[in-house]
Amino acid sequence: MSALRIGIDVGGTFTDLVAIDQDGRTIFAKSPSTPHDQSVGVVAGLEELARRHGLTLAELLAQTSTIVHGTTVATNALLERKGAKVALLTTEGHRDVLEMREGLKPERYELRSSPPEPLVPRHLRFGIRERVGPDGTVLTTLDEASLDQAIEGIRASGATSVAICYLHAYKNPAHELATEERVRAALPDVYVSRSSDVLPQIKEFERVSTTVVNSYVGPAVRRYLTNLEQRLREASFAGSLFIVLSHGGMAPVEEAGRLAAATVLSGPAGGVAGSRRCARLLGIDDLIPFDVGGTSTDISLISGGEAALSAERGLAGERIALRSLDIASIAAGGGSLARIDAGGTFKVGPESAGAVPGPACYGEGGTAPAVTDANLLLGYLDADNFLGGKKVLDLKAAEAVVAEKAAQLGLSPDETAAGIFRLINLNMAEGIRLMTLRRGVDPRRFALLSFGGGAGLHAVEVARELEIPRVIVPTVASVLSAWGMLTSDLRYEVSRTHVGDGAGLTDAALREVYAGLERQATDRLRSWFDGEVRIERSAEMRYGEQVFEVDVPLDGLGWDEDGLAGRVEERFHQRHEELYTYASRDQEVVFVNARVSAIGVVPEPAQEAPSLAEAEAPAPGKRRAWFGGWREVPVHQIASLPPGTRIEGPAILEAETTTVVAGEGDVVTVDRLGWLDIALRKPERADQTA
Repeated sequence: MSALRIGIDVGGTFTDLVAIDQDGRTIFAKSPSTPHDQSVGVVAGLEELARRHGLTLAELLAQTSTIVHGTTVATNALLERKGAKVALLTTEGHRDVLEMREGLKPERYELRSSPPEPLVPRHLRFGIRERVGPDGTVLTTLDEASLDQAIEGIRASGATSVAICYLHAYKNPAHELATEERVRAALPDVYVSRSSDVLPQIKEFERVSTTVVNSYVGPAVRRYLTNLEQRLREASFAGSLFIVLSHGGMAPVEEAGRLAAATVLSGPAGGVAGSRRCARLLGIDDLIPFDVGGTSTDISLISGGEAALSAERGLAGERIALRSLDIASIAAGGGSLARIDAGGTFKVGPESAGAVPGPACYGEGGTAPAVTDANLLLGYLDADNFLGGKKVLDLKAAEAVVAEKAAQLGLSPDETAAGIFRLINLNMAEGIRLMTLRRGVDPRRFALLSFGGGAGLHAVEVARELEIPRVIVPTVASVLSAWGMLTSDLRYEVSRTHVGDGAGLTDAALREVYAGLERQATDRLRSWFDGEVRIERSAEMRYGEQVFEVDVPLDGLGWDEDGLAGRVEERFHQRHEELYTYASRDQEVVFVNARVSAIGVVPEPAQEAPSLAEAEAPAPGKRRAWFGGWREVPVHQIASLPPGTRIEGPAILEAETTTVVAGEGDVVTVDRLGWLDIALRKPERADQTA
């Protein structure tokens, strides 16, 4: 067997694993996630993957060159408020920045909203006598007595993590470096983050918040990755272990442990990487990746073959100003629970049954109807063939919880299940509207890329709601995030604040700034990787009166040619016009942050050709399912459908780990890759039905 590459994505309900060899042969597996210790579920999934290869775990890992892993350890620690006990060292007089934030409330007209509870309580925030000016000049030297007093306070508090964030440290980090050295010497067992390492750029609250988040989740991330790496080594793995970061690139375990805040979107980032590869394989530039799991739905955009990066993200009310892929997550998935609120309104979500106890049909003690229970009752799922027959769903348990809710609503169980299905589809469609219509993007010019274990059940109806004409379902749909991780490049980003007006920036100054950043990024990447490296340049710029920056790509500008500064400024005007429909070329342009990404290019794995090219599609089975009423509909096995197969809906198409539902008038075609390409029936116009 040729060398294997394995992608692992830990989700809220299942851990997905994909193994690809040098010839593109792909085998995947699923294992229940283990929230108490994710490495247990990862190893169980690897054992299942080995079984499918006819190998022992040790034999599988001995033949594996690379493992790429997406983890939700940081995400869960932040969402559940189960991170480290953090102390903050900051400039004297600035200890309340975490509570003052930017002086704005999330809902500014909600007068009764409670202020966010900071991750670091006030008694663990220590002001240190020191001061650096905005130009990097030391105005007040670091006072060692106040620092030593703070260190003793940290020791007495039992804090396990320390965040260091001094004013203007992005311009001169000398005081932060001295503080870090002193803290590590006095408290060798604590996790330490400093802002000049985590986010060395202007804007105090963003820097403080991001550094605190890094210290809050860092110990859990480092502990988990160290534990996982040890388990893998003990099981005969001698290859490279990489972690997917929120910006879609991957990094070694040591880097992910250092910059733990960059892993909060680790899993969804793999889905975007896989979506980009799908766009290339399909020759489609515009896709809406639609990833439905057990607890959430992740939505993003592939426009022109690329995904957008943003530094404006946050999670659980915390600001994380590191660049990440632009992904919207909504609380809608297979485990979303149906309920009746205090006003008597029937709703689905955001509460979820999670992995434990899961939906009632899992037979693990679930007592409220979940979306999966409704899908089972509506006939979309086969109770005896869930996860390829490895799990039998409890139909009676699902019927009981749905019937109880139906009685409360005064509806039949069938109507209630159909209502749950309809409501969750509307919730998912609203998530896509947030990423498209509310940003001025017309979703009708995109195709919907359906992936995640639950997406196929809902994708067609969600697309119909938005008048999206086409749905694509890859053969690896249920594990596309793990599959996509194997196409991720290594990535290391550096930035430098350089506030100045555009007219004052010379060609030479721009080249000097970016050349320094390029050396820094390349040197760091070369310590991990000896393959092809490419460089991406960008800048954050704004008009003089604006209070926000625009991320401007700067590649392809002719960096060695005269007139560079003018071309950079014009690129900003063009980007502003693309985003906001206008440009003000007579206004001052402020150059805020320069950014360079060094990218270690990882060759894409080969794509396995379908093995059924000359076969005929077998006759489908039949199942009673709900399509506006009960009908006997054909049930097709996706793995047995050769390219060129054409199926008219209504129909149900099943694979081991996913099910796809196509409606009346929809046409499903199996393309050259063996993927499902679904053309939705054209919506009836009002003037045609009047």
